Amino acid sequence: MTEVQTLTVNLGSRSYPIYIGEGILGQGKLIKSHSPGRQLVVISNEVVAPLYLESLLKGINQAEIETIILPDGEQYKSIATLENIFDQLLSAHCSRDVTLIALGGGVIGDITGFAAACYQRGVNFIQVPTTLLAQVDSSVGGKTGVNHPLGKNMIGAFHQPNCVIADTGTLKTLPPRELSAGLAEVVKYGLITDQPFFLWLEKNMPRLLKLEPDSITYAIEQSCRCKAQVVAADELEQSGQRALLNLGHTFGHAIETGLGYGKWLHGEAVACGMVMAAEFSARLGWIGAAQVKKVSALLASARLPVKVPKELSADRFLELMALDKKVKDGKLRLVLLKDIGKAILTDDVDLTLLHSTITELAQTD
Repeated sequence: MTEVQTLTVNLGSRSYPIYIGEGILGQGKLIKSHSPGRQLVVISNEVVAPLYLESLLKGINQAEIETIILPDGEQYKSIATLENIFDQLLSAHCSRDVTLIALGGGVIGDITGFAAACYQRGVNFIQVPTTLLAQVDSSVGGKTGVNHPLGKNMIGAFHQPNCVIADTGTLKTLPPRELSAGLAEVVKYGLITDQPFFLWLEKNMPRLLKLEPDSITYAIEQSCRCKAQVVAADELEQSGQRALLNLGHTFGHAIETGLGYGKWLHGEAVACGMVMAAEFSARLGWIGAAQVKKVSALLASARLPVKVPKELSADRFLELMALDKKVKDGKLRLVLLKDIGKAILTDDVDLTLLHSTITELAQTD
């Protein structure tokens, strides 16, 4: 077990720690110190539970623990699954003192957090993310929710966890595709605010793909540090600062919704979306072709898709993008690049140019 690194998300009375280290999932004292009541409910899925549930429960060593095991997959991040969770919480007579523990990837974290936000008008919850994407992104910041057939993450709430426990050892059981999906969000942090980190990633991507311990720990720390700073500055996405974390997501969510949830992983769609955002930024004259090439090359080196799916027309893209949460007063807002390491949120979007850009990208082999 490695030394535990601790970062803090500074949100006043709702501040909480992020613990990062190998083998810390079974340290029950971390969960116990952030669980005010005696009732605990672990929510996981059919893939993660057989791998890590026993270790988690053994570490806690407490009698009053319920478990809820959900099916695995983005398609189950739904209202129907949320109702299933509520049914089991009520059947177990869970009170307002219950603490929900999300053991799994982004889907489990998002839906557990939303259940915690809604159950009896809000109960405590803890994030125990087991995928890279969840460890560097979705477990931090308090965005929770479920998907709707018409749009991804359109139903949800802000609800901060009591803590985040990121055990890097769980990444050893990740399929390569899931690891790459998480690296998309890591690259995102370099693109939006941290050019030196982007340059570090260019040199160290092979080490990250091999899960070299020092490199993967550093990447997680840097990502969490960046997200914690952004969330602390704009928790409820009111100033526009937090929206920068959505670089590539407006395009990416359109891909996920348009192709059907689960066909592309979230990180895969975001990777392609970031290339699209970079290409559109270049069409606006904000960055050069060389910078677009660097973005695409780094994502491709992480074994991520960088080509726009031909199944979606530009018209369909724009139709789906119009449902994005960043749309304000009927105007599409996009996170684009002024430079590598400098992202901005803009509502000055030339839809004709955007349409032609998507059309051309979809025709590129």
